[in-house]
Amino acid sequence: MADFPTSFDKDDLIKCANGELFGPGNAQLPLPPMLMMDRITDVSGDAGAHGKGHIIAEFDIHPDLWFFPCHFPGNPVMPGCLGLDGLWQLTGFNLGWRGMQGQGFAIGVGEVKFSGMVTPETKMITYKIDFTRVIDRRLKLGVADGIILADGEEIYAVKDLKVGLAAAKD
Repeated sequence: MADFPTSFDKDDLIKCANGELFGPGNAQLPLPPMLMMDRITDVSGDAGAHGKGHIIAEFDIHPDLWFFPCHFPGNPVMPGCLGLDGLWQLTGFNLGWRGMQGQGFAIGVGEVKFSGMVTPETKMITYKIDFTRVIDRRLKLGVADGIILADGEEIYAVKDLKVGLAAAKD
């Protein structure tokens, strides 16, 4: 494991987005407004439900977030794909946190269930991801299951979320 802390604030996440946390050409988060979390509260390479690592993060929801006015006018909700993207972002972050080299990219997801929504009245969503498999050879790959909680209530569940790392293109 690399020698990184196990929690990160918004400034740390912005450093990651700018390529300053894991180094140039390695795992980066997107910059706001596509950054789908405000803080990472815990990350590991050997804890979680399967003992293969986990990551927990939070995103403060405000009624003035950019996606509410356009999705959908008169019935604002956070697009489900943005929650899914947050799960992919965090899965890739965990691989970079482990010290794996390369830029992250989403590969796929096996199963997605939506059982609730994020609305302007929601105060916070929490991401919880548990790794089921990590490959650290020529191929760098994380496979994980995850959930999203809205104010403590589970609203999304995913199985076999996949993120890989590839060498940066020059």
